[in-house]
Amino acid sequence: MVTRTFKFVLTAAAVLAFSTAWAQDKGTSSPWQEEFGISNCNLLTEGRNQYFVMEPGFQLVLEGGDTKLQITVLDETKTIDGVVTRIVEEKEWEDGKLYEISRNYFAMCEETKDIFYFGEDVDFYKGGKVVKHDGSWIAGTDGNRAGLIMAGTPKLKMMYYQEIAPGVAMDRAEIVSLDETCKTPAGTFSKCMKIKEGTALDVNETEYKYYAPEIGLIRDEDLRLIEHGFVKD
Repeated sequence: MVTRTFKFVLTAAAVLAFSTAWAQDKGTSSPWQEEFGISNCNLLTEGRNQYFVMEPGFQLVLEGGDTKLQITVLDETKTIDGVVTRIVEEKEWEDGKLYEISRNYFAMCEETKDIFYFGEDVDFYKGGKVVKHDGSWIAGTDGNRAGLIMAGTPKLKMMYYQEIAPGVAMDRAEIVSLDETCKTPAGTFSKCMKIKEGTALDVNETEYKYYAPEIGLIRDEDLRLIEHGFVKD
């Protein structure tokens, strides 16, 4: 996702390794939360919590090296697995050329302010044409279920699945700090949350993301926030 997710092409051996790890994770001793009480929530398509803004027109722009990432909350919704979700669009350019567009589907629990991730449709581009859809998944199909993209009340050392699409997208996150100071071209932000992200599909792959209060994602590895705020259509 919500932001750049890991995309992997799995060999048969990797799939087997993943299946074993997923089976272990589903045991009672797993530290990774995968049940979120979504059925007990009144789910909303608009709102915000401390680190995630889900209001139409809100946009973040990050840049780093030859990459630009633009995240926009669209004035569009889509029903996924019986839930009306908000569409958040991510566009990524590399060397000035469009590389990827993903449409991510979110809904917020009115009671807890948790924001859940119901899937994404992904288009990869080459030469201006769509060439593949790796990483696409939708909750309610093929055993896929919604994950937690941002907790309403984040706590240090929380560990949870962001995506639950076996064999396709199994991103998960661990909150490692709630008191970071981050410098970006858009300003310096305090009380930032630092998250370590990885995937059950390849436990050796990790990255760090930083979120600022009332703004959201401000740093994703080498990408830094350059603009944020509401934009007109």
